[in-house]
Amino acid sequence: MDDDAMDLRARNKQATRDAIGQAALRLAIENGPHGLALVRVHDIATAAGVSPRTYNNYFSSREEAICSFQTDQSRRAGQALRSRPADEPLGRAVIAAMIELYTNPEPDKAGLRMIMMTPELEGEALKSFTMAEGPLAEAIAARTGTDPGRDLYPAVTAAAVTGAVRVAGRHWLAPGNTESFAAVLGRSLSCVFT
Repeated sequence: MDDDAMDLRARNKQATRDAIGQAALRLAIENGPHGLALVRVHDIATAAGVSPRTYNNYFSSREEAICSFQTDQSRRAGQALRSRPADEPLGRAVIAAMIELYTNPEPDKAGLRMIMMTPELEGEALKSFTMAEGPLAEAIAARTGTDPGRDLYPAVTAAAVTGAVRVAGRHWLAPGNTESFAAVLGRSLSCVFT
């Protein structure tokens, strides 16, 4: 199989995954935090235009499907940092990379609120952030010339960064907050690098 065919296949798989995740989140929002149990695999698959079997090829639970956008973003955290200019100071590079990653597009407030206010979904989102730590720590180690297997700095910094993203999300969702998520996230991440 040539590279173009592989790329097309990968894009189609990602499009299917995105459609299922978007349908799952939309149904979860419609049913509200106390109606999460009403969101069924069959309903998600139907809303996404796929079969339940296809759904099961992509996700093992509805919580995983609902949080898939956050999971996909988290998987790209290390790459986002690696894409920054090599001569950019670490703090500035991390802040710029995370703002680009987590605010392009701006998060859906209703979806983020649903995820952060529903214990089952918040647990799934925490797994996503934990998944980001390894690749992010490797990217930090590469920028700082440290060994992630021997030096605590890359792993601790990566954990602090993912924690700052979560805290920014909670603050952004607070009643009366009118700031953009990018502004809140920038302030939150600045706390890590002061």
